[in-house]
Amino acid sequence: MRLHRNLVFTVIDSLMAIFNEGQYADKVVALALKKDKRWGSHDRKFVAETIYEIVRWKRLYAEIAEVKEPYDRDNIWRMFAVWAVLRGYTLPDWKYFESTPARKIKGRFDELSRIRKFRESIPDWMDELGVKELGEELWNKEIAAQNEQARVILRVNRLKTTKEKLRAILMDLNIETEFDAKYEDALILKERANVFLTQAFKDGLFEVQDASSQLVAPFLEVKPGMRVVDTCAGAGGKTLHMASLMDNKGQLIAMDLYESKLNQLKLRARRNGVHNIEPRVIEGTKTIKKLHEKADRVLIDAPCSGLGVLKRNPDSKWKLQPEFIENIKKVQAEVLENYSKIVKPGGKLVYATCSVLPSENQEQIKKFLSTENGKNFTFVKDIKVLASESGFDGFYMALLERKI
Repeated sequence: MRLHRNLVFTVIDSLMAIFNEGQYADKVVALALKKDKRWGSHDRKFVAETIYEIVRWKRLYAEIAEVKEPYDRDNIWRMFAVWAVLRGYTLPDWKYFESTPARKIKGRFDELSRIRKFRESIPDWMDELGVKELGEELWNKEIAAQNEQARVILRVNRLKTTKEKLRAILMDLNIETEFDAKYEDALILKERANVFLTQAFKDGLFEVQDASSQLVAPFLEVKPGMRVVDTCAGAGGKTLHMASLMDNKGQLIAMDLYESKLNQLKLRARRNGVHNIEPRVIEGTKTIKKLHEKADRVLIDAPCSGLGVLKRNPDSKWKLQPEFIENIKKVQAEVLENYSKIVKPGGKLVYATCSVLPSENQEQIKKFLSTENGKNFTFVKDIKVLASESGFDGFYMALLERKI
């Protein structure tokens, strides 16, 4: 296996931006892939996957390379050399690889792989928190699963096509997919492919959405003709799923603090052929008060630590801080308290997070149900999705019903 200079330099530049300038890996990768129009799919795959792998295993590779943050360019080259040796590449005779101790690298890898925080490449505090919340055995399995590469999952847009038809269209493009009976609208790609370039995507026949995330909209039991409020809609993956389950009938109010995200949702809705969504920017408590006791269904896709989606966002292992998690729990409690008032008597609410920590999930629900406002609700059921059990993202969702 040969290393190509222009591809490797792109990887090094990208890692400098992610590790030293705090840039987000997905944005940096997207930019890197536009660098050279002559690159084929193999080159692009090398660039994207190598960047993500070195980000994912940053702590382990830095420890083996004996480098410390902030990393200079030579440090990044040393980490790259560790990656290349462990992946079985023959190092070319470039000056950056002079005196790379291949045998020592493999020895250090074997030695460090016995210690979980190095083996799974996570900060000390995250390892301690995982053990505290999930227990040693479960955390061991979960963090290993979170370090596997995320699969590409499509959600078929029922408003425009069926799973079977979409599968056939993609098959003609040599994109093979499979069904999973547990996920009604999901098509799982057998191999990674850039599906955004397909005409099927441009025509709004599908969205890319993880299988676990696809469980949320059906869990809320939305039906055509209802008034539904998505209180933390973001760019609207779950909003669009609800619109298709509502058959475009009824009112779907998509709320968010950021107008830019709702503008993205508008573009996606147009492509999806969805016209029952009404975007609303949350400008203060007044926006919420106007909707008190007016909705049949309310989705609270709460802000969270994201500790269920590390396989998708490996750089968040390094961006997350323990203080953030403590603060986000307060936000979750406030959001539950305020947005639950939108549910009308007899209506239903789903609280969801993409975290695997009980303190952000079932403990938040338990706490809420003991508050004055929470006493108006009955706990119906919840689902705890672990990456180690499902093979997809870690997720939590709880269904509550407002008493009449």
